Amino acid sequence: MLQMAKLYATRAKNHFLNTFQDNAGMGVIEVILIIVVLIGLVVLFKGQVTTLVNDLLSNMSSAAKKV
Repeated sequence: MLQMAKLYATRAKNHFLNTFQDNAGMGVIEVILIIVVLIGLVVLFKGQVTTLVNDLLSNMSSAAKKV
């Protein structure tokens, strides 16, 4: 009976340790975090990027009219 209790305790300990050592889903979490950061940057700098693109397009348009 004592051996079975030790066996169950060892299995439970191994299962608990393996749960925290498993890195199988780590790639998915990293990709999700990168996407969240990129979306945050787009939202944060949306005004500046829009202004920059509009200025570039108007410069190209005025330069094309001169030709």
